[in-house]
Amino acid sequence: MIEERDISVAMRDGTRLAVDVYRPDAAGAYPVLYASALHNKDIQGPDIADILPRQPAHAPLWFGPIEAGDTRRFIANGYVHVIAQPRGSAKSEGHYGHEDTDHYDLIEWITQQPWSNGKVGMVGISGFAGEQWRAAAQGHPALKAIFPYDACSAYGGMFGFRDFNPGGVLHSFPYLLDVFSTVHEQRDRPTELPAAEEELWRQAMRNPDFKQYINLFNILTQKGQRTFIMYLMMTHPWEPDGTVERAEQIFRKIKIPFYTGSGAYAYTYKLHWLGAQHYFQNVDSPKKLLFTGPAHLERPFHQYHDEIIRWYDHWLKGHDTGIMNEPPVRYWLMGANEWRTGTEWPLPETQWTKFYLSHWEGLTTEPPRPAAEVGAAAREPDVFTQMPLTRTTKVERLRYMTEPLPHDVTVAGPITLTLHAAIDQDDTNWIVALKDVGPDVSVRTAREGERDVPATLPERELTRGWLKASYRALDQKRSKPWEPFHKLTRDSVSAVQPGEVIEYQIQILATANQFKAGHRICLDITSMDVPTGTGAMTNVEYIPYHVCSSRTVTHRVYRDAERPSHLLLPIIPEAGNHRPT
Repeated sequence: MIEERDISVAMRDGTRLAVDVYRPDAAGAYPVLYASALHNKDIQGPDIADILPRQPAHAPLWFGPIEAGDTRRFIANGYVHVIAQPRGSAKSEGHYGHEDTDHYDLIEWITQQPWSNGKVGMVGISGFAGEQWRAAAQGHPALKAIFPYDACSAYGGMFGFRDFNPGGVLHSFPYLLDVFSTVHEQRDRPTELPAAEEELWRQAMRNPDFKQYINLFNILTQKGQRTFIMYLMMTHPWEPDGTVERAEQIFRKIKIPFYTGSGAYAYTYKLHWLGAQHYFQNVDSPKKLLFTGPAHLERPFHQYHDEIIRWYDHWLKGHDTGIMNEPPVRYWLMGANEWRTGTEWPLPETQWTKFYLSHWEGLTTEPPRPAAEVGAAAREPDVFTQMPLTRTTKVERLRYMTEPLPHDVTVAGPITLTLHAAIDQDDTNWIVALKDVGPDVSVRTAREGERDVPATLPERELTRGWLKASYRALDQKRSKPWEPFHKLTRDSVSAVQPGEVIEYQIQILATANQFKAGHRICLDITSMDVPTGTGAMTNVEYIPYHVCSSRTVTHRVYRDAERPSHLLLPIIPEAGNHRPT
């Protein structure tokens, strides 16, 4: 290949961006696969792969931002690979945040090069995927298709509040990402902010929930001069007014074919998992959706390149690869450990099934009986009290489980928990986890050793949901039974009246899992999680912890006939199986 690095390309306002070009060492004009992200372009090229062979996510040298794709694979298949550094980062000039026409201008520059045949696609995951949506909305006619795998937020830009912090529960991912940052920052003595921003900053500084995480409080004291996304989340912990409406306008602007998706691992940092689904559901153009398994992709990013090349051979070279003749949805079904396909997401064949929280920590499809039939005691709540992280690392919980399943049960799609609950403070975080527990070959009897579900059963966490109690207000127009759409705006945030029983609709991120016969469907209800490292760090940057309450909170969960707390699970019928009981 021919390598040209640190080419300086002028945007329409004169700002110059740094660009690397890798192209076949042969005469001719080629289709171009363009990549751009805030991640350092200097760690994306083939020279890195010469030193750092592919690393699985559990390897100590796995480094998330190596995400622009396998240059050698692209060159070998007759493409040019262009990797650009956005303005305001690394070797590019300017200030990040003023780049609304840069993709258009960069693609225009690409089309004028002698090695370009005028047809452009985009590649790269995560931050590189987020830029693909922005480029598609900018609408250069040479951009024929995109492949934004591990898509970023669909609402409010790449790091929009809704997909990044579902339910309004803040997490530490931006803080943990700061080690990767190439964004130009100016640091000096913190000074007075404009009046409105100064007041928001003072409110954040007074928040004891922030102050207990001294690493986050440290960012606040510097008034936005570092780790700006985390700073902004703490000083503006809500979705700006008009965000949803602006996003819906952008959905209508995107007209080109796209192939999006993510993996089951991505429920932990949310925006990739939710962004892919929200774009797929809201953009009307030729599209495909790929949901892969629970193991994170290796770095340097190289996986699914067969699919990427098939996609672009179809849209940029006009080859009949058959890719558009296949079902538009493909997903990995955990438990069964096999690929499945579908025509839409959620899957049209879904049987939406309620699993009710029941007595003695049960989870059942049988609705609770009226109090007149079962007595007043059935109205008593289940209770847990959580002390703050300043006093304990023990996460208290309520756990609800089915009996061992008599047959396989397939769950694939988004999930909702309807929770009737009261707390003794004015706020809390609801953090709920769906798990696959078992196999369980035991029986429960009155004999010693058989009274309880064995604590040694294997369990595998599948997905989670989050809701800050004060962010419970719903946008009824946009909510669906399987996906509550919370307002999340500043004026919708409302403190809880201590002791009041409130119905919460909690979005649990989609999953695809086959619970095998003999396994149990399990729901854990908690209100806290714990950093896995010291100094408020975590062992894995894409499994962040959340900003939890600095107070002790008692939670009461009701599950009687008048307040039937329940999961809504997307059951996919299997041949020969009955509905779960």
